Amino acid sequence: MKRYDLRPLKKDFEPRMKEILSSHPKGEVGIFLFEIGDFSPIQRSADIVKEAQYELLNSLKFNEVDWTIVVKKE
Repeated sequence: MKRYDLRPLKKDFEPRMKEILSSHPKGEVGIFLFEIGDFSPIQRSADIVKEAQYELLNSLKFNEVDWTIVVKKE
């Protein structure tokens, strides 16, 4: 299990998330944290996960401004 904190990137986390998913080890769970702002990043992050052929295991609000998603590729 590997955790990736993308919160410092604010709303510009998507390119980094794509980069990580392209090299994340198959079969290993990945946990991504990012800021949500207006909630649109949630759908975009789910789309990125799907495009990378990962399974979205969990998606939840971490606190008032942050969101967490858990992914895995078999």
